[in-house]
Amino acid sequence: MVNHPERKGHWIFLLLLIPFIVILCPPFYNFRDPEFIGIPFFYWFQLLWIVITAIITFIVYLVDPQ
Repeated sequence: MVNHPERKGHWIFLLLLIPFIVILCPPFYNFRDPEFIGIPFFYWFQLLWIVITAIITFIVYLVDPQ
């Protein structure tokens, strides 16, 4: 396989799959406990992933060679 210079660094886009995969698997986070300030785990876990996804997107934006 030939290494094309325009394809260099595109592996970083795989990071964007992490939030997609995590949120698509509710059995991993479909619990009430532990609660955080009265909010069940099911809800605050998804809200936490909004922040994590924004951070991952920012990292991909910074590292993107274009």
